[in-house]
Amino acid sequence: MSDNKLKEENKELKKKILELEERLKIYTNNESHKKYYEKHNETIKEKARNYMSKLKESNPEKLKEWRHNAYLKRKEKLKSQTSNSSN
Repeated sequence: MSDNKLKEENKELKKKILELEERLKIYTNNESHKKYYEKHNETIKEKARNYMSKLKESNPEKLKEWRHNAYLKRKEKLKSQTSNSSN
């Protein structure tokens, strides 16, 4: 009895997730977003540069943390690639 309820609830939740994902697609990664980034490429890069320079002055520890995490990810990726190529 409870097993049937759980299966029913699971189906309903899956249906709701699909419905929400469809609604979300309207707002993300549509053609207008891509066109905006193509047209305003330089201004977006300039904003990113400004943000990074402000971050260097205000919170250099955050940059160290980001760089360290990026290093660890690169190291893990390299390790997985070498293990895949050796197999």
